[in-house]
Amino acid sequence: MLRVALVGNPNCGKTSLFNALTGLRAKVANYPGITVDLREAQLAIASTDGDSARKATHVRLIDLPGLYGMQATSPEERVASDIVHGRGPLATDVLLIVMEATNLRRSLYLASELLELEVPAVIALNMIDEADSAGVGVEVSKLERELGCPVVPVSARSGAGLSMLRQTVAEVCKDVVEKRESPPATSPASPCQAACLGCSCSQRHDWADSLVQLSVRDPRAKKTSISWIDRLLTSPSMGLVALIAVMLSVFFTIFSLADVPMSLIEGAFGTLGNWAGLLLPGPSAHFFVHWLVAFIVSALIASGVLSLGRIKRSARNIFIALMVCSLVGLLPREDFRSLLIDGVIGGVAGVVVFLPQICILFFFISLLEDSGYMARGAFVMERILRHVGLPGKAFVPMLSSHACAIPGIMATRTIENWRDRLVTILVLPLLTCSARLPVYAMVAALLFGDSPWKASLMFAAAYLLGLLAACATALVLRRTVISGEAAPLLIELPPYRLPSLRNALLSVLDRSSIFLKKAGSIILLISVGLWALATYPKLPEAESRSDLSVATQVNDLSGQELAQRALEYSFAGRLGKLFEPVFAPLGFDWKINVGVISSFAAREVVVSTLSIIYGLGEEGIEDEVGLVKTLRRQTRPDGTPVFDMATSLSLLVFYVLAMQCLPTQVVTRRETNSWKWALFQLGYMTLLAYVAAWIVFQTTSRLS
Repeated sequence: MLRVALVGNPNCGKTSLFNALTGLRAKVANYPGITVDLREAQLAIASTDGDSARKATHVRLIDLPGLYGMQATSPEERVASDIVHGRGPLATDVLLIVMEATNLRRSLYLASELLELEVPAVIALNMIDEADSAGVGVEVSKLERELGCPVVPVSARSGAGLSMLRQTVAEVCKDVVEKRESPPATSPASPCQAACLGCSCSQRHDWADSLVQLSVRDPRAKKTSISWIDRLLTSPSMGLVALIAVMLSVFFTIFSLADVPMSLIEGAFGTLGNWAGLLLPGPSAHFFVHWLVAFIVSALIASGVLSLGRIKRSARNIFIALMVCSLVGLLPREDFRSLLIDGVIGGVAGVVVFLPQICILFFFISLLEDSGYMARGAFVMERILRHVGLPGKAFVPMLSSHACAIPGIMATRTIENWRDRLVTILVLPLLTCSARLPVYAMVAALLFGDSPWKASLMFAAAYLLGLLAACATALVLRRTVISGEAAPLLIELPPYRLPSLRNALLSVLDRSSIFLKKAGSIILLISVGLWALATYPKLPEAESRSDLSVATQVNDLSGQELAQRALEYSFAGRLGKLFEPVFAPLGFDWKINVGVISSFAAREVVVSTLSIIYGLGEEGIEDEVGLVKTLRRQTRPDGTPVFDMATSLSLLVFYVLAMQCLPTQVVTRRETNSWKWALFQLGYMTLLAYVAAWIVFQTTSRLS
């Protein structure tokens, strides 16, 4: 199947055209040696009769990152440049070059470099409807003659010209197949190649200007004057106020709209857990049902393992699934029931429950990008962020990280300079994400349960602490480990446009699927591992019986006491005891240590861990008020409360600053292509959290 590479400048509507041509059939394609995700899809194109034409009825359309020129300055641009040059595992058969009809000068510079490669090309003249409405007339025939390749006017927004574009691509692909079967002796140079081959940068711009004068009836297509709204939105004062207002509106909408779907997801997984408990009631479960569910769970776990290594061979998938199935089948049925409910279902629920917030955030980001405001927001933030060593384009990843650090780190791909991108990746996890909110809510209820406005101030202070820590860390990194100043922001403000709801929804679908595939499988594996640490080794049978008999005599609290004893005896409990001297200066006892250690996989795990370890059982996980009351009753051996002001604030500061998200570490490794920076991120954030929590605990203890 022939490969067609979709290439063009940023903000030229390239991705919108890709979505319009492919719809929901796109997928993220990973290739050996390529660290950047590329989207590709099979594209059905029109064709005429003939054997050679039938070979080109479907092509693989690959959406490449945006390019301003062939001189790559970022990993994305480097990948795109290598692909169009035919380097690496992808060989491009046809180039589909996207040019912006309202800004031909900028598009023609890249087109001249691409056409010199002597790769068959088709030019899609996008946004032709906007050019027509602005009174700009483009002579398509003159463009075709000067460029030496077909030019098709299209509109990705309305769909105009898409059928003609498919037909033109089909004809070019047919020519490619025929030339392979009987290659011509020589290929004549096109007018563009003859005019631009070996030209300097200024000569290419001069050639683009002359071609615009020749083929555009109104060369004043792009107005250079700054409108009053741009003066307002890009000013140092009012621009910042407008940006804060927009961001607050987005946050308010996210947290208000996400409540209902998050509650529905939690209820659905709760129902699924109850159904699984009824289906597998321990030893009475049917043998066939036990093994059937074991096979399904094993397949899920195996697919998660395989997705990390990008293994595609189905035979190996089946083999590993059967092997894990055999291991799961050897578990006692009661343990398998706990694995299914607490490990698998609980682990998946921990990821999916935050998906509504992430989807809503990406939906608004897509709308803001399409409207043209996001570039203006980056321009305003650049003045502030550069003082702390961050680039202006870091503000979009910082915004994304308030939902989850994983999509925020992935969003740093828009930053061209590698040092700027690396600093941004290293500080993004310091910003408050959704996974920290359960911890904030628990501590706020512990300290200020009877004062809502004090609890609100504590929430705001936690958010502000994370932001200040990120800025301060970026400043320190710029002066020590990653020295240098942030690169100045060179950005072209795109025209204001009415955003496309279709493109926004497609962007949400694409981003959410990537999030679930990349993070979901990893968290599933981590949850299964945590379940094993908290389950094994089990209490000796004699000790379990004695505990049970004693507990039965004390108000029938056998299940709660036995759960605490079993957890203390497990590997997780032993780790808590082992690290008790380390965390004692922070005011943490061994039970809190278990929650802290388990939450290094996922922060929100600490709430459910404290619920079990302090004797609430399964009901306490869903009853936050009961959890708070029980935590308030806990005392130390000397009779002082465990969760006093000093310990609670220390715990809060630790969770604001600590790196407690292994999936984020995996994504950091993937985006930096090195475990060195992922481990550095884990080390400095843990040290920062420990020192800050120690200062808070020691200071508050002496003042109280």
